[in-house]
Amino acid sequence: MTTTPLTPATVTVEQVAKMIDHALLRPELTVDDIRRGCELAARYQVISVCVRPSDVPLAVELLAGTGVLVGTVIGFPHGSIATQVKAAETALAIEQGAAEADMVLNIGWLRSGELDAVEADIRAVVEAAGAAPVKVILENAYLTDEDKVAGCQAAERAGAAFVKTSTGFAPTGATLADVTLMRASVSPHIEVKASGGVRTLDQLLELAGAGVTRFGASATSEILDDLARRRESATASA
Repeated sequence: MTTTPLTPATVTVEQVAKMIDHALLRPELTVDDIRRGCELAARYQVISVCVRPSDVPLAVELLAGTGVLVGTVIGFPHGSIATQVKAAETALAIEQGAAEADMVLNIGWLRSGELDAVEADIRAVVEAAGAAPVKVILENAYLTDEDKVAGCQAAERAGAAFVKTSTGFAPTGATLADVTLMRASVSPHIEVKASGGVRTLDQLLELAGAGVTRFGASATSEILDDLARRRESATASA
């Protein structure tokens, strides 16, 4: 688990790329946008793309042999569909080739203190995903700190691999305070993903220093190109 500051001098472009799930989730994206996004993901060798459920088969086809994983979202973006539907959505995505699933927990249940129901909802998705890692999106914009801790702990009990800050569609996204709280709320083997508003290299490095190991980002090329420029400049001036 990373808990020390990272700088452009201490991390490579390849290492940061393997922390990025390139996000292709906006509702207006066209098929050509998905194609271009997958091409970008393969070019930069990010760890994965995260696509809308309907785009999983196309992304799997486009990224075959590239080493880039395909992930998708479940119950996105509100988390309020029936648990059985979330489980079925997950099973179909895995059958179609998705390697990871980012699910939105039931926000209203969490805010109501219905923790057994929240945990059962997550567990149904984890079971449907089989060996595929499940990342549980809390949507922190709507939660108190107490809710965030409870949501993280329910996700761990249910067998999730990650807890995640946001969908990117709420009023606010990832913050240093939130990821620090989330990191402290789960066991070391549970990873933390930051998503929503991570648009710069400096933001990414700050959050990585607080223990984030995965990022949802659409500004992938900007982040990685900035790191490459900074490393090249540092080498030239050394």
